[in-house]
Amino acid sequence: MAKVRLNQLTKRFGSVTAVNNVNLELADGELLVLVGPSGCGKTTVLRMLAGLEAPTEGEIWIGDRMVNDLDPASRNIAMVFQNFALYPHMTVRENLIFPLEERNMTKQQIEEQVQKTARILQIEPLLERKPREMSGGQQQRVAVGRAIIRNPSVLLMDEPLSNLDAKLRVGMRTELKRLQSELGVTTVYVTHDQTEALTMGDRIVIMGDGEIKQLGTADEVYQYPANMFVAGLIGSPPMNILPLRVRRENGQTQVTAHEFAISLPEAKAEALRKVVGGDDGTEVMAGIRPEDLFIAPDNRSGVMEGTIELVEPLGSDKYLSVRWHEHVLMVRASSKGSFTEQDQIKLSLDPSDLHLFDPATEERVA
Repeated sequence: MAKVRLNQLTKRFGSVTAVNNVNLELADGELLVLVGPSGCGKTTVLRMLAGLEAPTEGEIWIGDRMVNDLDPASRNIAMVFQNFALYPHMTVRENLIFPLEERNMTKQQIEEQVQKTARILQIEPLLERKPREMSGGQQQRVAVGRAIIRNPSVLLMDEPLSNLDAKLRVGMRTELKRLQSELGVTTVYVTHDQTEALTMGDRIVIMGDGEIKQLGTADEVYQYPANMFVAGLIGSPPMNILPLRVRRENGQTQVTAHEFAISLPEAKAEALRKVVGGDDGTEVMAGIRPEDLFIAPDNRSGVMEGTIELVEPLGSDKYLSVRWHEHVLMVRASSKGSFTEQDQIKLSLDPSDLHLFDPATEERVA
């Protein structure tokens, strides 16, 4: 196993900068997830780590070696791809043996390694089958087995679950996390699925436009998004973002729009004054998670009054799309509630649940 360090890593394709000045350090045995929309640069980072793309600038360190000039075979890395990439004419056993054939191992050593890997992945009954005789989940286990059987220093996974159905993805997510923890292999996992990122990663790197937008644990990126990009990406449904205005009233700092007004806790008010100012009329962007909006009683003041445009039942919850003036707010409500499209509804929130962003830089204020 090994530490991994990326130092000012940049990749350009002609005039297009795919990765811009990425700095990262992975601890030995860490599972780091790269997540972001298509074209954000996450797969390019993985390909540079693997040696499939040469960086335009910067350094890649695996352990105590800078590997920029090493070919993929010399980096002691293994990669699991989106499409499994098994040899269709070989059995599972033969697919597992293939990476070991050039290692000067005896037949007994190879067989011991195959049995150990099959036992870890629970594919012992499949060893004599060919890929076409297995389900997608079984093929994915074999693909992972072929990667780990070499005892790599670093394991790279490029959206390995995206071709599986939803139910199977959930099970395989758990299995991959368990397997990585047992093996203790340093792992970089690329996905566009934020649920995979939040549930699997020891830490998460959120990428956009070739840059790191935030690095942190699942709780950190969800509870304290560093900017509006992260706030809009992490969370399902994503965070509601609204423009509000600052107002001073009775010695308190409020944020307001239309009929809605709410006083901020002093810590948030102080942070707001330091960054964007506290004068009346100052604009601030406010983020509200769907689960932090709740149905307000009719006699409550300072609420948002809107119209339900869509009700989406999801078993334990219902998602409501609520038209509030020019905005549509997503609200997570209990499945036990009775909601109908075109119903009028009042929404309220706890001011401590507001996320405030600078409208000029889109960076977090409080």
